[in-house]
Amino acid sequence: MTANPPHVTYFDPDSDAAQPEGSLEALIGRIEAEIRELQFPGFSLDDSLNLGLLLVELGKERGLPIAIDITKGEQVLFHVALPGATPDNEHWIRAKQRTAARYEVPSLLVGLRGRLRGGRIEDQGWFDQTRYAAHGGSFPLYVTGVGAVATVTVSGLPQVQDHDLVVEALREILRPGAED
Repeated sequence: MTANPPHVTYFDPDSDAAQPEGSLEALIGRIEAEIRELQFPGFSLDDSLNLGLLLVELGKERGLPIAIDITKGEQVLFHVALPGATPDNEHWIRAKQRTAARYEVPSLLVGLRGRLRGGRIEDQGWFDQTRYAAHGGSFPLYVTGVGAVATVTVSGLPQVQDHDLVVEALREILRPGAED
């Protein structure tokens, strides 16, 4: 799946238990590397459809109760809910998508960076939790030399799993020869 499996870092943002020293920084480093790695040469409506359908395929094969969204600005390019997804997933998709679009980094990274000095970004008065969610699952779609042009979001699993599923699909779509 990946050269750097998610379990290597051992950091769980959903746990209140003590975390291994350096694990937060290791997970942040892994996500920053994913940003550098996962860049499109250009991003089209066909790319959006292919990415969305790949996520549907992965979700159905694994029986995942997820909702999937790809949005560019205010335009929804792809949106689907698989069996087991709930109306709550729609709220989480929008909140995580707004976070990734606003900060132009994965929503998981926003939450993790907020923990670097202790605490959480959600504890800051200026962070509007009614509109944003610093939880994993939304990843900006980057075009090399341009930056973030859209977002892909998954909701329905624990946040690191949402994030990792998106990364897995992006790697598959962007691997050399994927379109052959």
